[in-house]
Amino acid sequence: MGNMTFFYEDVLSFIQSEALLNQGKVEVEKAYKELVTKRGKGNDFLGWLDLPINVTENEINKIKSVAKQLIEKSEVIVVVGIGGSYLGARAVIEALQPYFTTTDNRKKNTEIVYAGTHLSEDYLHDLLHWLNDKEYSIIIISKSGTTTEPALAFRLLKTHCEKKYGKNNAQRRIVAITDKSRGVLKRIVNSEGYQTFVIPDDVGGRYSVLTPVGLLPIAAAGFDIAKLLLGAKKMRQQLYEATTWQQNPAMQYALLRYLLYTKENRKIELMVSYEPKLLYFIEWFKQLFGESEGKEGKGIFPAGAIFSTDLHSLGQYIQEGERIIFETVLSVINSQKRIPIPYLENNEDELNYLQSKSIQEINLIAEKGTRLAHIEGEVPNFTISISKIDEETLGEMIFFFEFSCALGGYLLDVNPFDQPGVEAYKKNMFKLLGK
Repeated sequence: MGNMTFFYEDVLSFIQSEALLNQGKVEVEKAYKELVTKRGKGNDFLGWLDLPINVTENEINKIKSVAKQLIEKSEVIVVVGIGGSYLGARAVIEALQPYFTTTDNRKKNTEIVYAGTHLSEDYLHDLLHWLNDKEYSIIIISKSGTTTEPALAFRLLKTHCEKKYGKNNAQRRIVAITDKSRGVLKRIVNSEGYQTFVIPDDVGGRYSVLTPVGLLPIAAAGFDIAKLLLGAKKMRQQLYEATTWQQNPAMQYALLRYLLYTKENRKIELMVSYEPKLLYFIEWFKQLFGESEGKEGKGIFPAGAIFSTDLHSLGQYIQEGERIIFETVLSVINSQKRIPIPYLENNEDELNYLQSKSIQEINLIAEKGTRLAHIEGEVPNFTISISKIDEETLGEMIFFFEFSCALGGYLLDVNPFDQPGVEAYKKNMFKLLGK
């Protein structure tokens, strides 16, 4: 699997019936054929399947060129969007960027911040106040332009930007990613003359990270979108060539989690990593699977945690609470950096026994020990192991989870590409606001 390896052996022991497993293999291979032949539910939203091979070098160069223009005039770029309009980009950016801003990396990378992800007035006030002293640009991402959170944030930011720079200069600092022909944001784009990228009609928001929705912010953060697409392309090739359950890791993952849910009453999937940089990758996973599977009274509830931090809050429940959870562990084998553990003569903290190990080795031992404990506590564990965090590996992971998620929806007999339930809160909110 390239830079990524999928392990499911720790789950197989929880699937007691060989007959069920064999029947499931038939079902998942049927779902696979429906997906790759584009005959299943929601097949008008399968454009994401071909993005890794259809995004051209010219399109990549255009995105990189616009990103360069924004970088050259900006200390900060504000990405405005919610859900699939920002989570994929943020997942990649947060995974790749340094934990702390220093003088050196500030010169190399424009800072990316986010708006439109919630309705906190204090956040928006503090953001606008902070931007008073920053050179900044805006990327607004919305298919319709009517979703309240990003639309309101964009109104505030657009007004602030025009007051700070003047209308003509502000126009050159705003890039819109929206529908090609319709919607409120498209009308604003036509009126104001912003640079624009199109959200493809056949790609839903949560599957859009490999479109300009994700690629432009990622490029503006200084990362290599060509390598991201290359990783996705490699994973796509592997999944398309592996047409049986025995060969195909996405089929294996989709089927086994489906059997855990339907036959073993495992209603919650807890995705965990021992690397905090993957926090927003987990957030992206939660939206991808939550919106895709959670409908018609069905679906595994996607949750997330960062270990070993959350072992000190959730660990007791995972170990001895209700047996309704299974885990998917994102394991990172190599750290990017190394700091030696000092040897102390007096050994006051009694940690000299660790001096011969790296902190990453200790982290991986904590991961192994926890996995063994949870399996002994009857919590099934998948492991997805990656050698390191880089653009190509993240591209592989993105396509793997998108493909697996689509298969999971088909196994549940739901449309994995719509989200009718999302509209319920919007209708009530608009009514209460008097729209």
